[in-house]
Amino acid sequence: MNHGDNNITVIDEEGNEQLCEVLFTFDSDEFGKSYVLYYPVGADENDDEEIEIHASAFSPSEDSKDGELQPIETEEEWDLIEEMLNTFLEEQED
Repeated sequence: MNHGDNNITVIDEEGNEQLCEVLFTFDSDEFGKSYVLYYPVGADENDDEEIEIHASAFSPSEDSKDGELQPIETEEEWDLIEEMLNTFLEEQED
């Protein structure tokens, strides 16, 4: 994962690179991980479609430039992410 200002490049299972925009990141003491929520760049330009938001755990590298994305492994982590996303979206509406 490379991050620019608010963008990251995500490489999928087939090795394709996709530029994504970071929605937000947060840390979880409970799981001892950091998480990033993101969506493909340009997805917010089409108002008719719902944006598919992706989430991954990540470990920032020492220099904080690149990090390693990791899959979300447990139901508890997904519940936490969903809760954080709902809170974030509610704050955006205000």
